Amino acid sequence: MAAAPQSTAAMQAEVIREGELEKRSDSLFQLWKKKLVVLTKDSLSLFPDGHKRAKGKELGFGSILKVDCVERTGKYIYFTIVTKDRKEIDFRCPDQSCWNASITMALIDFQNKRAIQDFKSRQEMEQAAGYQ
Repeated sequence: MAAAPQSTAAMQAEVIREGELEKRSDSLFQLWKKKLVVLTKDSLSLFPDGHKRAKGKELGFGSILKVDCVERTGKYIYFTIVTKDRKEIDFRCPDQSCWNASITMALIDFQNKRAIQDFKSRQEMEQAAGYQ
């Protein structure tokens, strides 16, 4: 799944957290590359070389299934974001930064809000059908 270019709406969204993460490349050598990351209530945006001026990639929470495979070593926390089309994107962050927890909490909040909206929509449709 290719991430969409950074949208103006996402850039204006309330930032929960901003900082640096390392992402494992998809190349043969699987090198770790530093990314500037912006976490909002709806997405995780990744910018190359630590510059928001550069074209970023946005991972919308609607396309993310879960944060998985959390592993702690002495220096880093390694974790994987799994998308709904089963693509796995590997990240690592310094042990004390807890980026994985921030992303997980934002994702859970997004999924809870989506579930409540879906439930309310179903209720409204059932009520409308009952009145006809």
